[in-house]
Amino acid sequence: MSQPNRTLDGVSFILLGLPGMEAAQFWLAFLLCAMYVVAVVGNCAVLFVVKTEPALHVPMYFFLCMLAAVDLALSTCTVPKILSFFWFGAGEIGYKACLAQMFFIHSLSGAESTILLAMAVDRYVAICHPLQHSAILTNSRTAKIGLVAVVRGAIFFLPFPLLITRLTFCGSNNTLTHSYCVHQDVMHLGCGDRMPSIVYGLTAILAVMGLDSLLIFTTYVMILKTVLQLASRQERIRASGTCVAHVCVVLAFYVPLIGLSVVHRFGRDLPLLVHVTMGNVYLLVPPVLNPLVYAARTKEIRRRALKAMKISGNRDSD
Repeated sequence: MSQPNRTLDGVSFILLGLPGMEAAQFWLAFLLCAMYVVAVVGNCAVLFVVKTEPALHVPMYFFLCMLAAVDLALSTCTVPKILSFFWFGAGEIGYKACLAQMFFIHSLSGAESTILLAMAVDRYVAICHPLQHSAILTNSRTAKIGLVAVVRGAIFFLPFPLLITRLTFCGSNNTLTHSYCVHQDVMHLGCGDRMPSIVYGLTAILAVMGLDSLLIFTTYVMILKTVLQLASRQERIRASGTCVAHVCVVLAFYVPLIGLSVVHRFGRDLPLLVHVTMGNVYLLVPPVLNPLVYAARTKEIRRRALKAMKISGNRDSD
């Protein structure tokens, strides 16, 4: 394996595969590819069903489309490079490509966190203030929230690659602890004063993911309080049932994120395989699970998706 260049213009980083499982990487890549295909097909199916069904043109499903689009972008900016590494040994990534990938991973994660918060607010308004729901969350306001999510993610996480450019890479080992580039990982390879990167990195994560998770939790506490005050058991089940899919999606996003953050900050002595596995789980599990969860829990999407496949099957038979 060639040594990474040490000049800033030509510096490159070495991606890490699966330590101790190098012989199995080639075959495990097929599983990774299958998960990526499921993520792409599932999220594209959500976008197609919502686009083609006017009855689904309401805020709840528009937010779901935003989530699907972010998941597609997040997995696409990482998985193809990982597959090329596992299959063809392309384990080196250039400096500028690494910074670009870092920006997209963090900004898209920030946008997804904002969308999950917006979806929680949508459920709160629908359950706690049902008569005002259509007036409060109009389609135009929903589109503006989506724009805010993208801009917020970009503004908060654009400094990540900019702070990395302040560092030099003077060591002989530029090997990352993941199969892709993230701020914490690249930062620890740099020489010089890393304190601005450390402080801002923690501040940005707390200001976006930390604040969003706290607000989502608070929102569901208020939803639970309202649900428990409903008169009949059937009404309570129906109201809480509309939130199950969203709760599953929130857990699928935040649990791996928290685990990965803990590993980065307090698990430096853990085996590298733990870092790589947690990183891949964080990137792949939400895009794969989200469309499956909503297809299983949302009868409108499930029914229309099955209807579309039936129509397609009939055309093929003709």
